[in-house]
Parts: sequence; structure tokens; C-alpha cells
Amino acid sequence: MKDYDVIVIGAGDAGLGIAFKAVAEGLKVALVDKGTVGGTCINTGCVPSKTLIIAADRFMESGENTRLGIRSKKIEVDYGAVMTRMNAAVTDGRNAIRKAIKESTNLDFMHKACHFIDEHTLEVGDAQNISGKKIFIATGARPSIPPIQGLDTIHYLTNETILRLERKPESMIFIGGGYIALEYAHFFSALGVKVSIIERNATLLRFGEPEISELLKKTLGRRVKLHLGAETIAVRKSIKGHAVMARDVNSGREKELTAQSVVVSAGRTSNADLLGPEQAGIETDAANFIKVDDYLRTNKKHIWAIGDATGRAMFTHAGDKAAELAWYNATHRKKIRMDFAQVPHAVYTYPQIASVGLTEQQARKRHRILVGRARYSDTVMGTAMMVQEGFAKAVVEKGTGRILGFHIIGPHAAMLIQEVVNAMLNNSGVKSITGSMHIFPALSNIIPETFNNLG
Repeated sequence: MKDYDVIVIGAGDAGLGIAFKAVAEGLKVALVDKGTVGGTCINTGCVPSKTLIIAADRFMESGENTRLGIRSKKIEVDYGAVMTRMNAAVTDGRNAIRKAIKESTNLDFMHKACHFIDEHTLEVGDAQNISGKKIFIATGARPSIPPIQGLDTIHYLTNETILRLERKPESMIFIGGGYIALEYAHFFSALGVKVSIIERNATLLRFGEPEISELLKKTLGRRVKLHLGAETIAVRKSIKGHAVMARDVNSGREKELTAQSVVVSAGRTSNADLLGPEQAGIETDAANFIKVDDYLRTNKKHIWAIGDATGRAMFTHAGDKAAELAWYNATHRKKIRMDFAQVPHAVYTYPQIASVGLTEQQARKRHRILVGRARYSDTVMGTAMMVQEGFAKAVVEKGTGRILGFHIIGPHAAMLIQEVVNAMLNNSGVKSITGSMHIFPALSNIIPETFNNLG
């Protein structure tokens, strides 16, 4: 048995953050992961998907050149070159992490599966046992595969295996319409693939603002066939590749769709089951994600869980922040709460979407509010760019000026919203934005313009 000051399970961004912090403080650390270092973000999430999507964005922008008075020859996409660049970005990220691990002293990296024997002990591989004074779980999540008739008889894709496509398919059907499906639907449809999405809910991104959902439905629907309010009931092989049977959730009417490739994008499921948390007495929720308090601690005082392992705010930046706070809380008497309600997020569709905080509907349940709206075309730069459909929406507490939520759909939404995110985290209110000087004319003028329209 090897004894460690700290055991970190999971070598993704969040887990690595903990491991390197512990090593920096001179502690003896074990890092355990059976998968590829870098976790979801490096290997199958942020790095590869955004490397692909930026190519799709540029292609879509090029199609709008004529509106700006630019005449150009037909632009074509080299799918192989795009995928090669993506794979290179992933490889570079992995190699950088491997080098950092190798160069770290007091860090034992165990590239093996593990499971709990008791609340302090893990079995790593087939025979080795290790114990830790403090344990951090950062095991992430994996694609959820629904029990659809015939799905086990076909070769379907997930957000992981879709990255291995060497040839661009002629057509694709996405089962599920969450943000992963929407982003890849944007990428492949921009490249000329005939894309369909089957989504059980009647709206896209149903937890967001309905106006944003409607605009996304309108814009994406110009090049993607959206089958909303429909559930997938069966899949089979066909002459054209695959046939998918969908049923309208209201009328019960059924229809068959065909495509060369089928992508299952029906959410994420916990990896906690691979750890045997019950052996350590660690509590999990109904979906098998590890339960934590506001300070990222499990029901065991020496065990913390962070990132996708908890099933809350499953974004890389949220996992990184959770890692920072979990380590702080594990090593300091005074604790800092993780505020999941103020985690911002973006959806890299075309147009891009970014949100933070409450929607108007959510805010009205607990607050007296003011709502402000502004279109990109209300700004000089938005007009110059000929952005005709994008807009921003602010939700503010009446009387106090406290920002409760902010939502954008349009170019550079993920960058534009950061000013609001900072104001919310600092609890500095509307005046910190409307009272500050903004470069004119810049696209960021849409932020104060939205707040100036509160009513």
C-alpha cells in the first residue's frame, strides 16, 4: 500500500488543476486516470470542436461577403485539411500535458482504472492499493446512450467518435438537440452535409430565453432540418445508410428519416459508476452523479468532487473554477462557496449564443424586474457589419440595479458577455457598465445600449 497526501482521480483540466496545486505545495500526490490525459476538453470537447467550428464560421461569413460589396470566387472547404488541423491541436494539447506531468516532482501518474475499496483506499489496476488523506474526484462524464430499438445493431457516432470521421458524410441525423448536437450540426451543415436533428422538446435550448430559441430555430433552420417535439423510437440499417423512425410527441404520427450517418447526442451520463462510490459511502444523486455541497465537498469530509463528475454546470471553465475552490476549501479554514447560478456559458452555433444568470421567466418568480433589449443593428458597428438579426437582453432587479441575467445571440457573443459576467461576480450592478467609457464605435456598445433600454 502506498500512502499519499492527495489522490486525484481524473486527469482532465479540473483534476490536473488540483494535482499541480498540491505538488506546488510540496505534497505527495497520486494522479489516476485510465483514459487519455486532458479529459473531455482536450480530447473530445472544447479543443477539437472549436477548432472545427471556427472553420465553419469563416465559411459562413464568406457567404455574406457580397452584402458588403466583396466579390470573390467560390470558396471550398478542404475537409481533410480541417480535420488534420483539429487532430494536430489535440495532439499538441495532450503532449503538453504529458510533459508537465513527467516534469512534476512528487507526482505519481497511474494510467490505470481504479475503484474505491473504502473511504480512504483505492485499488488501482488489478492489484495495487493506494490510500489518501485527501481525495478529489474529477472523473467527468461520457455520452448517454438511450435505449432506442435497433441502436445496438448499427454503427452510430457520438461526440467522441464523430471526430474520427475521415470522410465527410453526405447526410447526418442527430438524435437529440442539445448544445453539442447544435454545434456539430452547424459545422457539418456549413460544409454542405444534409443535416437533420430530432429533438423531443418543442424548442431548442429550452432552458434559455425563448426569443433566442426562436431566432436560433429560424437561422439554423435555413440549412438544418429541425424535427422538434419528436422522439426517436427505432433505428435500422437501410439502403441509404440508416433509417430513423421518429414519433411526434403530441399527435403520435410517425415518420422515417434516412441518412448516411447517425449521431447520438442525448446528453451525458456519470462516470461515477466506474469508481464504486458506494464502497466509500459516497452519496450520488438519482442520475448517479456525485453529490456535493456548496463548497464541493461530498458527504465524506476528506473527499471532494469537481467538474462533470457532479453533473452541475458541465463546462470546462466551471470545472476549472470548481477545482480552484475545492482546493482552497480543502486547505483553508474559511470556505468559499461555488455559485453555480452565475456560471456563464456559450453555444458556438451560427449565430453564436452566450448567457449568464437568470432568464426573464426565472427572475420574475422571485424578483421585481426590469428588462432591456438592444439589437446589434442599434450600434454603429453592428450596422457596419450588417448584422440584421442578433440582439441582447438584460434582466435587472428593479430598484437595486443588480444584474440578474444577460443573454446574447449574434457575432462574438461569448466575448461580449464577459463584461457582464465580471459585473455580476463583483456585484457591481448596472451603473458599473453604463457609467464606464466604451470605445466607440465598437460591437461592445451593445452591452450598455441594452441596459439603457431597461423598462
